[in-house]
Amino acid sequence: MSTVIDLYGNVPTWGQVLDWVVLVVIVSSAVSLCTLLVVAARYRHVMRQRTARGDLRDESEFLWVFLVPALNEAVTIADSVSRLCATRATHAVFLVIDDGSDDDTGRILAGIDDPRLRILTRTAPDARVGKAAALNAAYAHLRERVLTEPSFARWGEDDVIVAVVDADGRVDAHAPHAVSVDFSDPLVGGTQLLVEIYNRRTPLTWAQDVEFSSFGRVFQAGRSWWGTANMGGNGQFTRLAALHAVDDGDGPWRDRLTEDQDLGVRMVQAGWRGTQNNDARVRQQGLNSLRRLYRQRVRWAQGNWQALSLLRGVGRPSLKLFGRLDCVFYLLTPAVQLLTGLAFVVAIVFWAFGMSPYQSALWWVVLLFAVLAFGPGLITMLMRAGHWYTAPLAVILVIPYLVYAWIVFPVLAVALIRQLAGRTSWAKTARESLTEAAATEV
Repeated sequence: MSTVIDLYGNVPTWGQVLDWVVLVVIVSSAVSLCTLLVVAARYRHVMRQRTARGDLRDESEFLWVFLVPALNEAVTIADSVSRLCATRATHAVFLVIDDGSDDDTGRILAGIDDPRLRILTRTAPDARVGKAAALNAAYAHLRERVLTEPSFARWGEDDVIVAVVDADGRVDAHAPHAVSVDFSDPLVGGTQLLVEIYNRRTPLTWAQDVEFSSFGRVFQAGRSWWGTANMGGNGQFTRLAALHAVDDGDGPWRDRLTEDQDLGVRMVQAGWRGTQNNDARVRQQGLNSLRRLYRQRVRWAQGNWQALSLLRGVGRPSLKLFGRLDCVFYLLTPAVQLLTGLAFVVAIVFWAFGMSPYQSALWWVVLLFAVLAFGPGLITMLMRAGHWYTAPLAVILVIPYLVYAWIVFPVLAVALIRQLAGRTSWAKTARESLTEAAATEV
């Protein structure tokens, strides 16, 4: 016991306080990770049992509405819409929102011949005021125009599934069949597809693919047990009734830098369940430029800081204790990550400048740090080990992935500074030409 008490005895008092707080965070993170792995396995087992019993609704019992926000997407829009049109859905509508494009997006869309395709053209001053506004306009158009047509009048809000697909998104053709399993549960308000990067030709895009895979296969899959899995914007499927439940008068989506995260949390707080479906995928472009990646991740991180305001609604849903705790932990993630990273940097500075003599840590402390640092990445690598590398190589590949994680770590601090300064502007992520992406598509 005295060894534990003296664990940070050679550190200044303020540093001891920081280190003890971070140690508590690390223990909590390790417990959370292990819990998520257990409940993820349990959730997969239950879903397999439901599938085996045939206690499911067929995709033909739903109307599938795909929303595609498009602002100057001439590079990818034809590819994305043509792939959507190949989706195996008995009843489908593809609603593309041309949000004031001044390139060839409108001309390309006009040249696509499919009776299921609808184009909602927005012009100034309504256009180009954010993705949330574009989606809300499509939501209003769907309810007021599309669903009032005689051919769609029979569909109730519980049976209309609204999918959001980015203009570079490639949804698996069998996605409606896969997610109909989730929506067979009338309490499920939304489900998120597994996100993959299709232009994995550099270490940077490979690491982004691992990052999305880790989030979907480990964290999201575990939260599906409690019904607290969140929406990711690209490849999110939501029940129209759930969207209506969080409509505040201007529409379901709010003007946030991560409007998808905000929507998913509010749906859970309104009493709906959120799930992750890893049986279908949505593929999107990764960023091969570190500068563009930083710009994108700063926006996402600032959206995560904005989501802290949702903590006050955690007490609303009827969740079990662990589900409620996980909701809190999820929303506090940016603060937890920043605090942990700060403690690590301080420890390095103390060691490098001899401000605090190094002493061997307790084995269990080292183990907890290892679990937190390597655990999610290692588990993801092992899950992916059937593709082109073996399990031993998967263990080795955790190291470059951790390097990537630390490279993008500063975005948390930059995003916090932007949020405190009231700067919420953002720049649209540029697309890569499909010819270049296809040359090395995996």
